[in-house]
Amino acid sequence: MPLAPTGELVTRAAETRSAVAAFNVITLEHIEAVIAGAESAGAPVVLQVSENAVKFRYGRLLPLARAAVAAAEESAVPVALHLDHVQSDDLLRQASAAGFSSVMYDAARLPYADNLAATRAAADWAHAQGLWIEAELGQVGGKDGQRPLDAHAPGARTDPHQARDFVARTGTDALAVAVGSTHAMTTRSASLDHGLLKRLSAALDVPLVLHGSSGVPDDGLVAAVGGGIAKVNVGTALNVAMTGAIREFLAAHPEAVDSRKYLSVGREAMAHEVARLIRVLSRTPD
Repeated sequence: MPLAPTGELVTRAAETRSAVAAFNVITLEHIEAVIAGAESAGAPVVLQVSENAVKFRYGRLLPLARAAVAAAEESAVPVALHLDHVQSDDLLRQASAAGFSSVMYDAARLPYADNLAATRAAADWAHAQGLWIEAELGQVGGKDGQRPLDAHAPGARTDPHQARDFVARTGTDALAVAVGSTHAMTTRSASLDHGLLKRLSAALDVPLVLHGSSGVPDDGLVAAVGGGIAKVNVGTALNVAMTGAIREFLAAHPEAVDSRKYLSVGREAMAHEVARLIRVLSRTPD
């Protein structure tokens, strides 16, 4: 089926107090696994390509983007394509022509006034191209090149009053909020501030996004969706599943050299985790 617009999937989720899962992809195997997992769960999904993934692919956006578009068009469930954690204005301006319906513009590392100005300019450009845009306020942390971050340190979390001002003045369509999660966690030990999330949800009229979701336990994810999160970003959990499965296969088959043998095992493990997480997000909070 044709690509689904990210904005429509996330807006619908926000209106029904549910969440759409968004998975970061690096290889074709990631793309295929995410779609297979979403088909197994019978749910729409967002494929995300981050700026770091583009750097890994020799700085070229189109090869992975075109693979994602082609795979999405063969999918039995709605699939959207999102450009994630964009800091480069040059990369931002490649989004529309590459098939993306949405971008996450990341200026959260900057002081508030600079974040606001840069995001406003990015949102103006994105909207002129028909793109839905997500921004970030607060410090989720954990991305490559960022200083170590205590997600519970003073000033790290998103302030509701500042968030309301930020959304009004930038025109962003969704906001990634810092409520206790951190990117790139390989253990599921993040403790979310659900009280803050409730205040953010009450203060804002745009969908809220949770980054660093790989480090959040299942019950924390369920509570986050119940508290107003409409888009849940997952990346590291797929890499943990893929790498673990490949390590186990190669340990059992040290003679293996055909990459299809171990990549298929890694792809299957990722697809299983995608389906599992989507089903977790559909649970009703206790």
